[in-house]
Amino acid sequence: MTDLPSTWASAKFSDFGTWIGGGTPSKANPRFWNGPILWVSPKDMKSKIIRETIDGITKEAVEDSAAKLVPAGSVLIVTRSGILAHTLPIAVTAAESTLNQDLKALALPDGISSEYIAWGMRAFEQRILDKCRKGGTTVHSIEMPRLASFELPIAPTNEQRRIVGKIETMFDEIDKGVESLQTARATLSFYRQSLLKSAFEGRLTADWRAQNASSLEAPEILLARLQRERDTRHKAALDAWQKALGEWRANGEKGKKPAKPKRPKDLESKPHDRLTTPSAWITAPLGGIAFEAVLGKMLDRQKNRGTSRPYLGNINLRWGVFDVDREKIMPIEDHEIPRYGIRAGDLVICEGGEPGRCAVWQGDDDSVFIQKALHRVRFTQSYSAWFAYHFLRFATLAGLLDQHYTGSTIKHLTGKALDE
Repeated sequence: MTDLPSTWASAKFSDFGTWIGGGTPSKANPRFWNGPILWVSPKDMKSKIIRETIDGITKEAVEDSAAKLVPAGSVLIVTRSGILAHTLPIAVTAAESTLNQDLKALALPDGISSEYIAWGMRAFEQRILDKCRKGGTTVHSIEMPRLASFELPIAPTNEQRRIVGKIETMFDEIDKGVESLQTARATLSFYRQSLLKSAFEGRLTADWRAQNASSLEAPEILLARLQRERDTRHKAALDAWQKALGEWRANGEKGKKPAKPKRPKDLESKPHDRLTTPSAWITAPLGGIAFEAVLGKMLDRQKNRGTSRPYLGNINLRWGVFDVDREKIMPIEDHEIPRYGIRAGDLVICEGGEPGRCAVWQGDDDSVFIQKALHRVRFTQSYSAWFAYHFLRFATLAGLLDQHYTGSTIKHLTGKALDE
């Protein structure tokens, strides 16, 4: 290693001390188990200092089996485990211990701080794994000859202690910061839910309603206007269908016959069973307020036909955000574009995974399509998709959607549930 302080040195693990392997006493011999001597396995390597273990062995086990004592202050590493695919567990023994066969201990001489070596190994964890890890199908291992040749920078003894003390002080501060962030996150989540509940029970806008009482639209007028807008949209859809049907017949009825659009259900307002809303508001099923709510297209390589076009699946939708992968494509026929395409202002909702998770599309019209894991909800001009988005976020946090899910283990939010 280069650029080290002049008083430092660089040494290989083979120069530090003695490597000691582990072993497992016979499980069939009761004299070997439930003793006072710590027996460390990968399951115990969850803390930086090993003071207790799940299992303990007896003095007889040390004398009559492959288990070997390692001195207090030894550095332990896991050398064989599936966890090595992701991380390298490292710890220091607080007392004289034994190990199972999946660990190795490095017993250090005076003048070398075990905590310093442990922190040094953690600092170079990924490089050690890249150089020394040998992969299997499910279990990975550390090749000890390669680890023995790995170099670490070594500071003078007193400086090692100061470095370890500084590291542990700063990590304690980081841990406290993380704990504070977690507490703040929990508080913010509660506040967000409380704020949304106030919004959708009308308390946030109570003063505004009081100041504008004379100009507020009556609920029955709003209902009628929403219904007219939905009927107008339906008539336009019928006209487009008639035109497509005529073209289909003129072309000798080739391809799939255009499907006649369904008339939206009559819109009815009914009190919400779990929210108290202002008298000037209406409450109705999402599928009733919307002009159109459809589920995406099934992925079927054998049956799907058409031009390959980008599509969204469940994984591409997060709260308020789309992650469009233009290389993720599926065949879409031209006549399917109006049904499965999404347009600016459409609300896209997860059917499964995290049912109810949603976002409002703000991209180009009919440039991206939806797969069957998603609903596409399209409103008229009198209802805001963003209002629906925030309500679904609140409803998910507050558990209001729970009664509408189907499935006992994997939950789904079906089209029928949207209509209810």
